[in-house]
Amino acid sequence: MNQYQGSMSRDDRRATVHGRFTVQARATPRAPALSCEGTVLTYEQLDAAADALAVRLRSLGAGPGHPVGVRLERSPELVVSLLAVLKTGGFHVALDPSEPAVRAAALLRDSGAGLLVTRSEAPAELLAEVKPVYVDSLDAAEPPAGTDPALPTIPPGGERDPAYLAYTSGTTGEPKGVLVPHGAVLRLVQDSDVLPVGPGDVVLHLAPAAFDASTLELWAPLLNGARLAVFPAGEVTPERLAEVVEAEGVTAMWLTAGLFHLVAERPDPRLAGVRRLLAGGDVLSARHVDTMLAAFPGMTLVNGYGPTENTTFTCCHAMTGAVSPRPAHPVPIGRPIPGTEVHLLDERLRTVPDGTVGELYAGGMGVAHGYLGRPAVTAERFVPDPFSNSPGARLYRTGDLALRRADGVLEFHGRVDEQVKIRGFRVEPGEVEAALRALPDVGDSAVVARPRTTGERTLVAYLTGGQPLHLPGIRRALAERLPAHLVPGTFVQLDELPLGATGKVDRRALAAREERTRPETDVPLRLPEGELEQWLAQLWCDLLEIDQVGVDDDFFDLGGHSLVAAAITGEINNVRGVFVTARSFYENPTVAELAVLIAELEEVTR
Repeated sequence: MNQYQGSMSRDDRRATVHGRFTVQARATPRAPALSCEGTVLTYEQLDAAADALAVRLRSLGAGPGHPVGVRLERSPELVVSLLAVLKTGGFHVALDPSEPAVRAAALLRDSGAGLLVTRSEAPAELLAEVKPVYVDSLDAAEPPAGTDPALPTIPPGGERDPAYLAYTSGTTGEPKGVLVPHGAVLRLVQDSDVLPVGPGDVVLHLAPAAFDASTLELWAPLLNGARLAVFPAGEVTPERLAEVVEAEGVTAMWLTAGLFHLVAERPDPRLAGVRRLLAGGDVLSARHVDTMLAAFPGMTLVNGYGPTENTTFTCCHAMTGAVSPRPAHPVPIGRPIPGTEVHLLDERLRTVPDGTVGELYAGGMGVAHGYLGRPAVTAERFVPDPFSNSPGARLYRTGDLALRRADGVLEFHGRVDEQVKIRGFRVEPGEVEAALRALPDVGDSAVVARPRTTGERTLVAYLTGGQPLHLPGIRRALAERLPAHLVPGTFVQLDELPLGATGKVDRRALAAREERTRPETDVPLRLPEGELEQWLAQLWCDLLEIDQVGVDDDFFDLGGHSLVAAAITGEINNVRGVFVTARSFYENPTVAELAVLIAELEEVTR
């Protein structure tokens, strides 16, 4: 079998992402390429802005094979910056501005980036070892002063050149940088049935740039003549999502499984213009799929599956109300996308029969180069492809279990290890455990994922120590080191961790425990009074799955996060007949404060 399969020609395989964009910009210079809150850039304008920034970056040392950090929220400047980095011949390392600065600095050091494109308010910790390029202090439409706009032309590059470095959670406590080539991106967005778009389509950019779903969101529209609608920076709620989708005329978008389930609880009529909705990052609920297909008969709903190491998507399963009125359970992950091969193998790399569960190995054009600076781990996960005649062809060992049905469709059947998905992000409990053990007074730790009734999972951390641990302080210390999706929602101190017969931590015993006690906080417990406070406190108890909530407890100290916050505001607005925005909730994160706000809103509406 050939390593490269699908509909791509040899010429396309040698193309780069920025090269293909330039071709599109010349073909449709005056067509709208990007929009955000009233700002619109044509393909010609976006190309010129990226060229100008690329000149500055090249004058500062960026070039072929050089990593460049980009730390920006969703914005037109982010899109310009990512494209500019590629135009230098280098590859970008996207960092999430919401992540702790100490972690972002560590990722920059690991990547070897010498430049960081960001805003002038960037934390000082990030700038110790990189030269900053501030997008809010330059005119991207003009070459920077003191630079030569006629710097030597960058070689055109090819499909195997790196396009970006994406970090994933690591079992040893250190994130791993996945180096993804241009050809892998092109296989995802050019001549693909994953997101077939063209002129007249509008694709929503919603995922953080550090999340590999943004690869599809950004380049599928920009390399095919469609418009990229950038969701404004800030929290994402179902209400705000519907507003933006309607205002921008969005025809295609991608949602994490958690956000999809939240949206599907109350399908908003303003989403009716979305013809293709992709969802993934975790297992989809058949009930929620059925609800969305019933609400929007003209929509194609796609369950997208794939690890970062195989460039965003490996398999897809498309569903419509007409074709699949009652989705199967589990919702299938479908078939390999063009340019991709999938093999279900046993421990000796032998193909398992149809209907038998095997480990999923991914091959073809989407396979990444490997983990930057980690040859041993790369060799373990990226193995020689025994089914290919192409020299150097490799398969990526996903660690996912799946079976192939008689009709050729694949179903996901869990993991071979402890890896879990939290809010769409891949999480290795070992990374969280290592960070916990590094804290003073913590002896040992074990982290398990527990499903919530709202559909997503939450992490629970079990700790030991020689003395009573101050759990609120541990939560704060961890939040200063790890991104939000890696911070457990619940912390429990035990005298000792349960061990199995082999002497290893018995994670099944921990997962079987029910931890519904109100988390320890620094705030004294004050019980709710009056109908409104009691209703709110019970709502929090139900969605956070704890037995008690004090009216002065901070929502986020109780293990809450953005998806649960969106569920709470949705219930408030539905039941109380008022409109509490996400911003208002974040500014009033206690039952007492929220009750005052709701009472004021109810008074106004009377």
